[in-house]
Amino acid sequence: MGRVLPFRPMLDPRSLQERRDEILESCESRHIKADVDGTIALHEQTNVLRTALNEANRLRNEHQKTGKQKLDDAAREAHTIEGRRLKEGVSGHEETLRTVEQELDAALRRLPNFLHPESPRGHEEDFNILETVGEPRDLGFPAKDHLELANALDLVDFESAAKVSGQKFYYLKREAALLELALQRFAIDKLMPEGFIPVVTPDLARPDVIEGLGFSPRGEETQIYSVADHELCLIGTSEITLGGMYADTIFQEEELPLKLAGISHCFRTEAGAHGRESKGLYRVHQFTKVEMFVFTRPEDSEAQHQELLRLEKSIFDALEIPYRVIDIASADLGAPAYRKFDLEAWMPGRGDAGEYGEITSTSNCTDFQARRLKIRFKRAGEKKTNELVHTLNGTAVSNARAIVALLENHQQADGSITIPKALVPYMGVDRIEPR
Repeated sequence: MGRVLPFRPMLDPRSLQERRDEILESCESRHIKADVDGTIALHEQTNVLRTALNEANRLRNEHQKTGKQKLDDAAREAHTIEGRRLKEGVSGHEETLRTVEQELDAALRRLPNFLHPESPRGHEEDFNILETVGEPRDLGFPAKDHLELANALDLVDFESAAKVSGQKFYYLKREAALLELALQRFAIDKLMPEGFIPVVTPDLARPDVIEGLGFSPRGEETQIYSVADHELCLIGTSEITLGGMYADTIFQEEELPLKLAGISHCFRTEAGAHGRESKGLYRVHQFTKVEMFVFTRPEDSEAQHQELLRLEKSIFDALEIPYRVIDIASADLGAPAYRKFDLEAWMPGRGDAGEYGEITSTSNCTDFQARRLKIRFKRAGEKKTNELVHTLNGTAVSNARAIVALLENHQQADGSITIPKALVPYMGVDRIEPR
């Protein structure tokens, strides 16, 4: 399959006037600056210009038909001059329409998805806690953070990685390397019985595909690495490559839901990410992740969102890690997300006395990404226009942060780390012993 251009806007331009207040509320709640009324005016202008272009083409076609009649020299010359004028008029209309359509496209790109009615409105700290699962373990001794534990057990090497790749890169060694592999296979084995197809994705994608999924591959705010002298970027999540995999596709209804489990490296610049809570493996430039991605019918997307959340919970239940489920506040949502849930694991070595830290996210993006990537489906037995699918994504396991939570929650007084029963078959040991 070749390149898929041009992409469509992320919101249906025809809904702008009808759902103006919803779009405006979404922008304001997310603290996104966008000229909603100006975008509506541009859309109306394109409709007027398109009508004018159609009329100009109609007049030109009628004029061309008269040219088939027998004309004397003077009449033929006049006809040719008029034909040239009409052709130039059509070209002028086309150029004006093209310019305004480009302005409309740029304006539409600045508009985020709609907001779920139950998503909390507010800033990052205004999330709702939906559920708390598991009790933080009473260690009976002062908790160490994952970096202190890993250094003592010779599991990580940030110093050598800094010489080779720079700050915020790392080597995983010994049992930590085995944990990296064990977590991937454990997650895949949890997902395959649920109908997920395992997919190892590319680690690079074209900027237009990245933008199609709703991410910004360029500019000061981007978290994405660009590859010099190539129209390629390192992906921050396999959501990009899994969504792009089916760009310009029409599914049959019986093929949905299509559930993929993507395995990839993820790369993020983490620009501006500093502070004690970001040290060690918690916030790094590269990590491995197993990502869930679902293409589904619109009427099924909310149920699929709950299914992704259920799977995330089942994975961390099995890893014996206490966590809480939060409903993300509007200002903390990315542009594609209609609603987003996070799992935050209890990390006893984080902060002064233990804190919760994000380990997974799952988002329902409705038709926001599918519209841009032209991913549709045909309902069985119906001949009407193909409909856009809904897309959803969710973290099965983000390895670096999962390792943080595992080391800190399963640390023992003697400095060893116990391995959760679910991972023992993959690790071959039930404990990481002190050296």
